[in-house]
Amino acid sequence: MNLPVLAGTLSTVLFAAGMLPMLIKAARTRDLASYSLGNLILSNVANIVHSLYVFHLPAGPIWALHLAYVFASALMLAWWLRYRETGHDATGSMQAGKPEGSAMDITTRHQGAQS
Repeated sequence: MNLPVLAGTLSTVLFAAGMLPMLIKAARTRDLASYSLGNLILSNVANIVHSLYVFHLPAGPIWALHLAYVFASALMLAWWLRYRETGHDATGSMQAGKPEGSAMDITTRHQGAQS
């Protein structure tokens, strides 16, 4: 394996591994409120257009890297659309419109304990 292909393979593994914490956290918490719908849509459109370029290159690490980006951005968009206003926590139970541990929730618990 020549140096450029080795570098491409190593960088692909590192970039793909760098996306895993984001995907794991999004899957676990279902909290995608900090993600912009516009950015997620634009990333997916860009990946589609970029595919025209990437898949005309010889098969190699760039294909794997691009597929990782396509998968991650499509998954994040799907999750954003699915979980944007459901009010579900990580276990799937309803949170009555407020995130667990919010100031409102803490205030209510402390007031109830003082009464």
